[in-house]
Amino acid sequence: MLAPERRTRADILTAVAIAALVAIAAVVVWWQSDARRTESDTAAHTLSAPPTPEKLPSQLRELWHEPDAAATRALGVGGVAVTAEGGTVVGRDPRTGEQVWKYQRDLPLCGVESQFGTVIATYRDDRGCSQTTLLNAESGSRLTARSSEMDDQVRLSVDGTYTLALGPDRLEMWRSDLVRTLEYGKVDAPVNPRTQQRFGCTLLSAASAPSRLAVLERCPNETADRLTILNPAPKDGTVPEEYSTHVLTEPGALVDGARVLAVSDSRIALFLPGTNSSAPQFAIYDVSGNLIASHQLSAPISDKAFVTHLSSAYFVYTGDSLIALNATTFDPMWSFGNALGTPTLLTGQFLVPVPDGIAALDPTTGAQTMRIAVQRSDYHGDPISMSSIGPTVLERRGTTLYALGSD
Repeated sequence: MLAPERRTRADILTAVAIAALVAIAAVVVWWQSDARRTESDTAAHTLSAPPTPEKLPSQLRELWHEPDAAATRALGVGGVAVTAEGGTVVGRDPRTGEQVWKYQRDLPLCGVESQFGTVIATYRDDRGCSQTTLLNAESGSRLTARSSEMDDQVRLSVDGTYTLALGPDRLEMWRSDLVRTLEYGKVDAPVNPRTQQRFGCTLLSAASAPSRLAVLERCPNETADRLTILNPAPKDGTVPEEYSTHVLTEPGALVDGARVLAVSDSRIALFLPGTNSSAPQFAIYDVSGNLIASHQLSAPISDKAFVTHLSSAYFVYTGDSLIALNATTFDPMWSFGNALGTPTLLTGQFLVPVPDGIAALDPTTGAQTMRIAVQRSDYHGDPISMSSIGPTVLERRGTTLYALGSD
């Protein structure tokens, strides 16, 4: 019969040492983890979207304002107004500005966007704008996250299906769960070499629709911009699928300043700046990259111009006027002068910021139906992006979000 095993003093000391090492390793991992450097205060109660007013007020006043440098447009999601500054994203009561939830990291934000009742927050680390978190817009709770090599600067945009993260050297398309569907441009460590069609190109501008991605890029040894039309979700996300690509021959493609304005399933709208012999224009292409229409402009679009999609139209803010484009054909429908930015839809009318307040426009004709008085504080001529939550109108001016109400 074998003698029973006995624990020696050495065994006990070894076990204690192993336990201590495991504890130290756990502390080190936690100390270096993202979780330690993240503060998440979720909502104690969620805010439902308030009802839309039956009629527009005759005047609005400023209710509150908060810094909002990381966003590019006014974000109102459900019943929550969203602001993003530094490393912090906050969901706010649209009437009071009080915090409903907060998500904060010790990293700077690269950009914030929203769709499907979520907030997409991208942060910068030593690999660029590589860390993205998806938050529930009602509660601020973390839904999922992704990490990948990205440029130091990216611009986020959404198309109702995908999120586009665009940098000067590479771009990515993400599904609603942040799973990547496409990478295009510079790939530091490609799984399959030589899957990218071109190398060393600068991605100037891009926009997407659920079935098309249009990229305007400037490539080495090419004297004009190249328009490339891609599948936003090819079978293999590391292997771009081109529908067409060609170097533009229109005069405005030979100078700086061209950009993609809008993309639909069948059309791509570009802005081409003017030259000494040609006027600036909207150039409309089909999905094969063929020019099918052009619309001359009386003046070039400002560098601060931007585009928004509402209802059945795209709205191009040129810097001093607003142009409505048909959402399918991109033909201009109407224009409105002396505008300060892009509109929001409220009570069946488009509200457009103007110098003395807000103009309410008929959606079909663009004719003004009424003027809403607004006294803007600390306004310095920055383009204004608008949104609305029930009766509250949101204006993002410069790097600040303002809430406007009638009482």
